[in-house]
Amino acid sequence: MPRLNRIIETALYVDDLERAAAFYENVLDVKALLRTKTLYAYDIGGSSVLLLFHRGESLGSQTSPNGIIPPHDGSGPLHICFAVDTEELPAWESRLKQLGVAIEGRMTWERGGKSLYLRDPDGHLLELMSPGVWATY
Repeated sequence: MPRLNRIIETALYVDDLERAAAFYENVLDVKALLRTKTLYAYDIGGSSVLLLFHRGESLGSQTSPNGIIPPHDGSGPLHICFAVDTEELPAWESRLKQLGVAIEGRMTWERGGKSLYLRDPDGHLLELMSPGVWATY
């Protein structure tokens, strides 16, 4: 049986790409890899990519000389989690407070990891998680 190695991309669908870009670039300090009319892509830790799609703009197949990307989209508040170092959690709390971003929840997990929860401008639930939550993290 072939195996999966890891998740490379995670996608969120947003109503306003510029508003979302301002949040992710200014609050989470992520770096852009690609910006198109309907998609912004960001480097996350040098090992994965966050894709922000303009909601509704990828409902049709996207065709290029190199192939076809099938339709996709999403609605409602989705959830993604970012890995952070345990010793940086207090700095994240301070940064979010300084920027006026509400921390919606906190969790200390049975294995010792901790999570902070916040929302992006489209209502997506973002989690900042330290190691010690899953057997794999």
